[in-house]
Amino acid sequence: MSNIHLRGGQWLPLVAAAFCVFAVPVQANFLPDWSKAGYREGLPLPATSEITTNTNCVITSAELGQQFAVYANDNVDDSQGLQQAIDFVRANCAGSYNNLSLIELPSGSLNISKEIHVDANYLVIRGKGSDPASSTATKIIFNPDSNTRYDNIIDFDLAGMTDAGGGNGGWIWPGRGAFRVQTRDVHSSYATAYANAPENRKDIYEGTVNVHWKHQNVTQNAAQGDTKIKINSVAGFSAGKYAWVGAANTNKMYDQQGVLSADRLNMHMRQQIFKIVAVDTTNKTITIDKPLEFDLPMNSTADGSAPISGTYNSRVAVLTMVEGVGFENFYLTQVAPGNLTAADALNNYNNLDYNGAINGLVFKWALNSYARNIRTYMTGSHPIVTEMAKNLQFENNYLEGSWNKGKGGNGYFRNSKLWDSTIKNNTLRSLRHLTLQWSASGNVVTGNNVDADINLHGGWERHNLIENNISNISFYHRDCNPNCVVGDDSGTWYPIWWAAGEHAGGWSGATGPQNVFFRNTMKKQLTAGAAFTTYAPYGANNNTIYQFGWNRATSAGNGWEHLALNGIPLSTWTHQETQNYIANPNVGINANCNYAGTSLLPGGASISCSIASSSIAASSVAPSSVAASSVAPSSVAASSIAPSSVAASSVVPSSVPATSSSSRSSSSVSSAASSVVSGCASYIDVPWNTRAEITLTPSSCIRFDRSLAGANVQVWDSAINTSCDYRGTMTSVNGSGNLSITSNYATANNLSGSIFKLTAAAGSNCNYLKIRAY
Repeated sequence: MSNIHLRGGQWLPLVAAAFCVFAVPVQANFLPDWSKAGYREGLPLPATSEITTNTNCVITSAELGQQFAVYANDNVDDSQGLQQAIDFVRANCAGSYNNLSLIELPSGSLNISKEIHVDANYLVIRGKGSDPASSTATKIIFNPDSNTRYDNIIDFDLAGMTDAGGGNGGWIWPGRGAFRVQTRDVHSSYATAYANAPENRKDIYEGTVNVHWKHQNVTQNAAQGDTKIKINSVAGFSAGKYAWVGAANTNKMYDQQGVLSADRLNMHMRQQIFKIVAVDTTNKTITIDKPLEFDLPMNSTADGSAPISGTYNSRVAVLTMVEGVGFENFYLTQVAPGNLTAADALNNYNNLDYNGAINGLVFKWALNSYARNIRTYMTGSHPIVTEMAKNLQFENNYLEGSWNKGKGGNGYFRNSKLWDSTIKNNTLRSLRHLTLQWSASGNVVTGNNVDADINLHGGWERHNLIENNISNISFYHRDCNPNCVVGDDSGTWYPIWWAAGEHAGGWSGATGPQNVFFRNTMKKQLTAGAAFTTYAPYGANNNTIYQFGWNRATSAGNGWEHLALNGIPLSTWTHQETQNYIANPNVGINANCNYAGTSLLPGGASISCSIASSSIAASSVAPSSVAASSVAPSSVAASSIAPSSVAASSVVPSSVPATSSSSRSSSSVSSAASSVVSGCASYIDVPWNTRAEITLTPSSCIRFDRSLAGANVQVWDSAINTSCDYRGTMTSVNGSGNLSITSNYATANNLSGSIFKLTAAAGSNCNYLKIRAY
């Protein structure tokens, strides 16, 4: 094997074989950029010096009692007093990140029965310690009252909590909490419904959810890598605000993921929050602060898909974010339901009190906020949960136990719709999962000690780094508990869980691209009472960089790939957890790169990626288009090597046009007068990972800048030339395999080679089609 050494963006030579040396450009930053993950894009969590000197905005524990009647150890409900203190800060303290307000909680026990709404920006709520055994610790005892507990729900479907004003409990998803970081603003169109709602329904109408339902529709297709989005109205949008962007699901997206037809839904699996940097009121566009990480079709049929169930729009909504909220140094627990004890909930993956499945800390539409040195014990559901949040940090927390860890997704450390955040040095005990889910992207999970699986739960989560974690998974961490029978291993959980499209389609869809595992120490107890064994190969704490959902079309990979065994995409991860997906005939995990350092966060030594030395295929060339979070070279150098089946002395000159992930240009045609490939009078060069419109000419072949080995190819009817539909066969000229094109959509992932001949079916005289390889 030969190695490519990547150092700070340099182009390094590669000795390809004994008979020839090629200068192959390889991008150094093929991994996503995690440098801005966490609080304030990677800045340290607040120090004492960042607390305001304005004494009106520092409420000491003594003042909390004197002014708001919040006293420890009196067994009196402190909900109202705590809420009033927060509301005082909200009304009277403007604050900033370097001028934070503070509410100091006293030592001893505080009692709350209602959800505490923390919607004052730049506020730290700090206790005196989180160790419940310490006499100086702050202990919050949560016993939700009848207006806080859920009612009229079945199987944890909150939508059953309806209100006469038209709202339902699904609008408060991911559920209520002891503390909730979220705006309480009510959209004007819901003002009457909010005023008339009973106490246990008012929160349905609170928050940016009202604006989300009042979204703007996308009116022009945008591609991965674009930063400009056209919408039907920019009213309310302005530079400096944040916008949620959601791409409508399409049948072609579902085809790619292998989701069953019955599980396909009109919703927005691909989504993200961006900062708005410019608004064009004339053209009705917004410009976002970084490139789209996914294609954004105008609607569910704009990519040529048939409708799923009517046409569904991609959407953009301007958000009201709560920012700069911190929780520090306290203990939180929820009172046991009925006569249950914590022992009843240990290794029990049922819901013991689903009406009391209240979370600990909820972060929804939250920005630059954090929790550190918090200890939770037996929360109703998730001890910490996110939904639509960005640049959060959870550090040095101890999260233990939940009364509900069953159906409906309860009892997780749940990081959903979370972007560019850090989960660092936490301890988890007796929870169901640590999840990244629902389009979570750009997050760093590092230094955690867990006894639950690290779970890529589905919904196109992508570009996350999971490194330097320790996980020891008990035999009893099993989906069937407590009703397992002897010999039943169904639903057992290993240290990693990956959402296969067919299995996860019923709630979300497949896990997305390039979730990276590095230097994790992971073990699984295979039988009761036995020793824990290393979860090989992914948890052996070696130098290998494991890129899940990432192909091997180049040494470092360049595109998403569903995990597959012997060429067949996984229908479920269950019972396939220990398979090796890093070598043919299995695919889906790229393990070609190694790193001698201790962290893949920016900085440090070089990364080494292996390439076969006897013959370098075109797939070994650096990609011209990679994930939006990476910095790709604009084109493949003309010295790039020929396809592997072409002799080294017969290199075909490259004519690949400069492309990027936002390129949508059609293919280009180049002469093949000196071609070594018979039957190809000319080449139509097709940019990688781009839907290119093709007009075939006599004896023309289509050519990619790398082999399709391990890649996917898609062919559609032309969207521009609709006078006819191409039908025929696409056959590899310098590799193997063919694709029959018999309908308006065809796809394959078993082709190799970079040059393909298209032969029209008998009676077909159409020469227009659209094609993409990735």
